[in-house]
Amino acid sequence: MTSLQNAYQIFKEAKLVNLTHQINENSPHFPALPALEKKDLFTLKDGFHVQQFSVVGQYGTHIDAPIHFVEGGKWLDELVLEDLLLPLFVVDKSEAVATNPNYELSKQDVLDFEAVHGQIPAGSFVAFRSDWHKRWPDQAAMRNLDDKGAQQTPGWSREALEFLIHERHVKALGHETLDTDSGQAAYANGGSLHQEYYLLEQGIYQVEVLANLDQVPATGSIISIAYPNWDKATGSPVRAIAYVSE
Repeated sequence: MTSLQNAYQIFKEAKLVNLTHQINENSPHFPALPALEKKDLFTLKDGFHVQQFSVVGQYGTHIDAPIHFVEGGKWLDELVLEDLLLPLFVVDKSEAVATNPNYELSKQDVLDFEAVHGQIPAGSFVAFRSDWHKRWPDQAAMRNLDDKGAQQTPGWSREALEFLIHERHVKALGHETLDTDSGQAAYANGGSLHQEYYLLEQGIYQVEVLANLDQVPATGSIISIAYPNWDKATGSPVRAIAYVSE
């Protein structure tokens, strides 16, 4: 039986990859939401330095609890702690997205991934690598609007979500864009994010605006997600880290 101390030594030997964008007042964000505000309440001239931050829950790399979209869904503090440290599987469709910015990750993409890497086990975190994180911190590049004002951004297909959630029984999903849905799908639905609603309706969480998935292998790493212990929050900026076996 592996002791916690032995496990700790294994984790200490792993390479750490920061999956989180640094955020400030100019960070890209959903345009209907206010930008982060920061000010000094006290400085070292007063004997100690204290800052005040004003920021919405869905800002930068952030976690969405089911209640973010779904009435009666779990609040952030109702997610079990065990679900914040999970095996990480990264489905790389960055080449397809480079050709088609409106690419939607499909069930077949997941099956193709499994044909190479084996079946994704229950209780995993699956991330969609699009390399969209390389557009950060440019708001215009992150949104990538066309001449109609619609985002040209990649996203998840419904069939992929259904397969991963109900047949592979994943604990959570993540992506590099601002939204679960592709920009064109959202535009076709009048701005409604049908895939995001569906994902959260299933009672699992997601992490949006992930960074540096290109530094994480397809399999074999662990994702750790941390955030303040908010009372009744719909979401929160997070610090997400991947532990990668050297």
